[in-house]
Amino acid sequence: MDDQSFLKVAIAMAAENVEQGGGPFGALIVKDGQVVGRGVNQVTKTNDPTAHAEVVAIREACRNLGQFKLDGCVLYTSCEPCPMCLGAIYWAHISRIVYAAGKTDAARAGFDDSFIYEQFAVGPQDRTIPARGITLKETAEPFRRWQNLASRIEY
Repeated sequence: MDDQSFLKVAIAMAAENVEQGGGPFGALIVKDGQVVGRGVNQVTKTNDPTAHAEVVAIREACRNLGQFKLDGCVLYTSCEPCPMCLGAIYWAHISRIVYAAGKTDAARAGFDDSFIYEQFAVGPQDRTIPARGITLKETAEPFRRWQNLASRIEY
């Protein structure tokens, strides 16, 4: 199958998910021409705000492959990934993203992430959810232990 064929599957998954009471998003992860992970938006079904189609597909692909890095994998998704999903995609080391609808299409349907992108541009104290860092003498201890851990697995 080619990019268009895999993308059509992701779109069909999204459309079917709407009929099943889920959000209008579907994603699949392919490695060497084989689907290794699938996901549809399950936010309202599971009361999990992180259960976006891409994240669900990443979790399944990692389980199926027995690894947390998805190098060499392609993500096909019915819509351009949101900021959370894009972060997860980078952490998973996915090699390529192919999407159908853009973020402006999602915004027109009521899924507007522009406010999140705007929040990245302002300091933590100026965000709509204010954040404040507090440095304690113990602040660096977890990182020190990590750096000294001979058996650590880099990611």
